[in-house]
Amino acid sequence: MVWELVLVVLGLVFFETITSIDNAIINAEVLSKMGEKARKWFLFWGLLIAVFLVRGLLPSLMLWATNPSLSIVEVFFATLNSDPAIVSAIESTAPVLQMLGGVFMLFLFLHWLFLEPKSYGLHGERFLHRQGIWFYAVVSILLTIIAWFAGQKSFLIAFGAVIGSSLFFITHGFKQNAEQKEKELMAGTTHMSDLSKLLYLEVIDASFSIDGVIGAFAFTLAIPLILIGNGIGAFVVRELTIRNIHNIKKYIYLKNGAMYSIFFLGIIMILDAFNFHIPSWVSPILTFATVGFFFWKSHVHLKAQASV
Repeated sequence: MVWELVLVVLGLVFFETITSIDNAIINAEVLSKMGEKARKWFLFWGLLIAVFLVRGLLPSLMLWATNPSLSIVEVFFATLNSDPAIVSAIESTAPVLQMLGGVFMLFLFLHWLFLEPKSYGLHGERFLHRQGIWFYAVVSILLTIIAWFAGQKSFLIAFGAVIGSSLFFITHGFKQNAEQKEKELMAGTTHMSDLSKLLYLEVIDASFSIDGVIGAFAFTLAIPLILIGNGIGAFVVRELTIRNIHNIKKYIYLKNGAMYSIFFLGIIMILDAFNFHIPSWVSPILTFATVGFFFWKSHVHLKAQASV
């Protein structure tokens, strides 16, 4: 139905935007150290790269990797294709991709919950943050349990869980390096040309966008919808980068909303991989509700601060 497609696209836009706030902050701080010409290049050509190469090509490649018998064009237009063989091929391999994405998202949330600095938005977050030493034990046990039960269904689904875990740790390494480079740039301890900074921002954008790309599969397997939704979200992030990022940073619990959305979407993807089919409207509604709750908490906090 049309309303479901609209809801999915809006959910993708919202999810891409909210999960890219950290990326927008890094972009804004690095751009402040660049010349006007380089900033304009990044905001225009960088946007095209972010939309078509990263948010269009990357999900297509991921879906094609689980369906190598199909061409990349067939994968891109699979949901619009009337050929039942292509549709059946995509549906039969979807659990592998869902399991990969679900484990990746679950690990991403747990890393934030146990190890990353945060504004505590819910009871229990402070306690779990103090137990950070247990993060690696928790994710290792979870991976073992998930892979075991997934292996009862299919070796490939269990392998998808392992790939999701590996992908998390690989991208986490890139993000840590990005944060370190950002600190060096802002402190002036490293000297980079504007061209080097542009290349750096593109690499960072690609590594941060993986969260949104993988999470998009919790909304839909339709690559055109992912391209539209994530593409609009990438544009919104660029606008935030140059206009309102400092105001956005005042809403201290938005990151909490993004991470709890990632948690819920990860659970949905894992359940889908185990054939607990979740309606397509659940993911966007959960995302809107979760982020809306933490936006409200942030607004209340701002009003309380203003009245002091």
